[in-house]
Amino acid sequence: MSIVKKGANEKMLEKMRNKRLSYAQYMELTLYDEQYGYYMRRKEKIGREGDFITTSNVGHIIGRVFADVFVRLIETYHVPPLICEIGGGTGRFAYAVLEQWKRQSPKTFSQGQYIMIEASPYHREKQAETLAPFIDYVRIISSFAELSDSFSGIVFSNELFDAFPVHVIEKREGHIYECFIEVENDQLVEKCVPLENEQIAQYIVERNIQLVDGQRFEIPLAMKKFIFQLDQVIDKAIIFTVDYGYTDEEWKHPARKRGSLRGYYRHQLIDNALRYPGEMDLTTHIQWDALRFYGEQAGWTYTHLWRQDEFLLQAGILNHLIAHHDPNPFSEQQRHNRAIRSLVMSDIGRAFHVMVQQKNMNIPIFT
Repeated sequence: MSIVKKGANEKMLEKMRNKRLSYAQYMELTLYDEQYGYYMRRKEKIGREGDFITTSNVGHIIGRVFADVFVRLIETYHVPPLICEIGGGTGRFAYAVLEQWKRQSPKTFSQGQYIMIEASPYHREKQAETLAPFIDYVRIISSFAELSDSFSGIVFSNELFDAFPVHVIEKREGHIYECFIEVENDQLVEKCVPLENEQIAQYIVERNIQLVDGQRFEIPLAMKKFIFQLDQVIDKAIIFTVDYGYTDEEWKHPARKRGSLRGYYRHQLIDNALRYPGEMDLTTHIQWDALRFYGEQAGWTYTHLWRQDEFLLQAGILNHLIAHHDPNPFSEQQRHNRAIRSLVMSDIGRAFHVMVQQKNMNIPIFT
């Protein structure tokens, strides 16, 4: 049971009354409702004034390093000079890529285009502001439906799938239950009932999911659906996915017995996903082996899964260090170099991973 804290979105709570919502429906409502959903609201969500920080929001370093990789693929292997970023937040990653691309390869840059697919109207406005200097090379759209032709090029996402709605199941006394949410006396109440959803049952079988008693687990049906939707609009592509998650083997660790669904509210980790409906970010660790499995079903070739710090080192992040003699620890050069060190030496570099998949291509990412 969860008492909705004072200040939580009362109108959001009203939308839940007299309904029994799966966790996937609850996340879809509280995150993406057009009026009151967290991601759709006009408020800062990323950075110090928001509720969380993404890796692409920490300076321009990651964007520049990925740009190095993208440009090499375009120049050396003749990958079409089209980059499609799904999500994109405020557009800072895209800005860094475009800036580096223009500096490093003016010819391919002049022939290229950067497409942003962003569901949030607020973030589309932010992206338009951030990317104004590159307006002639950027296209911002709200969905795949706005792509007139099939896409060939590079597809990139950062912390996209961790925000997708998931169903929650739990094993009790040998039986699988699905957990639902209801409103009782202004309180959000969780109720678990024997599993009836055939899509979840199919997922468990085809992914060979084995749970122990007392274990909770998130079922990412939305991610599965998205993979096949994305496949319909791409012809040839190298697909980069940056996120945090676990492999099937890692999910078996006792520390993950209660699943990974949680919230972020004003930079605080909230274990109870039912607090602050519509006012806090909800997230789960993604299932890397599921992304690989369904990608292969769609015809994508799995290339590799790197830890982010390992990927950045192979991509040449250390080449971006600035040689200087400024003793001021707050100088721009010092801050720049500290950002690089944090990406390859801190926990954030080890927590995130980079998966690369390819459709109708077979290109080495690193040589």
